[in-house]
Amino acid sequence: QVQLVESGGGLVQAGNSLRLSCTASGLTFSRYAMGWFRQARGKEREFVARISASSGSTVYADCVKGRFTISRDNDKNTVYLQMNSLKPEDTATYYCAAGMAGWRYWGQGTQVTVSS
Repeated sequence: QVQLVESGGGLVQAGNSLRLSCTASGLTFSRYAMGWFRQARGKEREFVARISASSGSTVYADCVKGRFTISRDNDKNTVYLQMNSLKPEDTATYYCAAGMAGWRYWGQGTQVTVSS
């Protein structure tokens, strides 16, 4: 059974930082691309960042480019999202996902709230 468990969310003031973690089990982690998505209240889920399985290449949404960094540690089966210079509009539930062709597995999410 595949599980993705996010952690690291919380309440933070604008301008500060948070690091989210997502630990996977039940799959060969190094073979999966990993992604972060978020969903704000009343809005659709949106893409935040992804990292490839092999080369570790990364892609970011324009709204987080230069502020967020995605990384992975295949030895720990964990993907991270370092979030700097947080803004109130970053407030959302953040989800990690794993996939090869499409996002097959999803975590339950961790809440990030940025106060102004």
